[in-house]
Amino acid sequence: MKPKRVIIAQGTLITPEQILPQSGLVVEGQKIAALFQGDYQSGDVDIFIDASDKYVIPGMIDVHMHGALGYDVMDATNECLQAMARFCVRAGVTSFFPTTISSFPDRIQKAISKINGFRDPGGASIIGIHIEGPYLNTRFRGAQPDHFLRNPSINEYSDWFERGLIRLITIAPELPGSLELIDSAIKNNVEIAVGHSEASYEELGIAVDHGLRHSTHTFNGMLGLHHRNPGTVGRVLTDDRIYAHIIADGIHLHPAIVNLVVRAKTPHRTILITDSVRPTGINDGEYELAGELTTVKGGVPRTASGGLAGSTLTMDQALRNIVVYTGIPINDAVRMATSTPAKAIKVESHKGSLAPGMDADIVIMDKSMHVQLTMVMGKIVHNLLN
Repeated sequence: MKPKRVIIAQGTLITPEQILPQSGLVVEGQKIAALFQGDYQSGDVDIFIDASDKYVIPGMIDVHMHGALGYDVMDATNECLQAMARFCVRAGVTSFFPTTISSFPDRIQKAISKINGFRDPGGASIIGIHIEGPYLNTRFRGAQPDHFLRNPSINEYSDWFERGLIRLITIAPELPGSLELIDSAIKNNVEIAVGHSEASYEELGIAVDHGLRHSTHTFNGMLGLHHRNPGTVGRVLTDDRIYAHIIADGIHLHPAIVNLVVRAKTPHRTILITDSVRPTGINDGEYELAGELTTVKGGVPRTASGGLAGSTLTMDQALRNIVVYTGIPINDAVRMATSTPAKAIKVESHKGSLAPGMDADIVIMDKSMHVQLTMVMGKIVHNLLN
């Protein structure tokens, strides 16, 4: 059967290497077949989409998402994962990492097993699992339950690696056994992030030498910056090997700090994440997170003690915020949600940019950067244009 041909024409393409006005692209099946400028001149067309006065960007990638619409990854159900996948495409996310939280070993394993077997043709693609905890520092635990935190166990994480879809693990690298975990992860093509950590500048440097390359929600849940003790944040900001993940909601980080991170790391080493939790996309109220009660007021989730407990941020809002907070060109903003995370998690050969041969993960946004259409692997899964 001949692949379906979709033409998106007359848009402003953000590749994100360049901005191409009055341009379009050809999708054949699950891949981008060609880019063109001006009017589309020839060939059969199954679906024609007029993107006049709109941006056409690569599908966004969220590597840190705990939940949405009342669901949490730790629910370990198909219903939960489907709700998250379909919520993602409304915000322009075409690929994501369901993210676990510290818990009993069997509960983490149950979540991993459920994700491994899940497929949903109507939503975003799950391209990996992010394990956040339980190998975290109790002092910087944030909303992570203290009684579940523990030192790395080779028996536990070896089983994770055998399951195949683990792509990112957040750890406190100062804990005993962490360097051995990093070494094992690298051999299994799993990325390691520092998070919920009080690692010194020197300790984190050693972990980076072993292969750690990411910083989970930079500044949040880690030893801060001091002019005589650069700490965890100091190493993240100054070590060019590290990708800095940030929650650009204006709550977790002051806009000036967002600007600081982007200036220090550049858009090539800064990654936008949501860290979204169960109440994302629904009303304020009380919700469960890792067995503990959180209260959401004004869209801000907090623990009983008043600490932040994830976010209700969406990636399209993060994209709009980053432009306001930093004043950077739109292609650099798009880069932090597309090609930079794609490169960081080693999927840049087929995701994260608009080019012939790339997966047809495509988002059309209006000029105020609100999502109008989302395509995942050549299939339109969200459409406000009609």
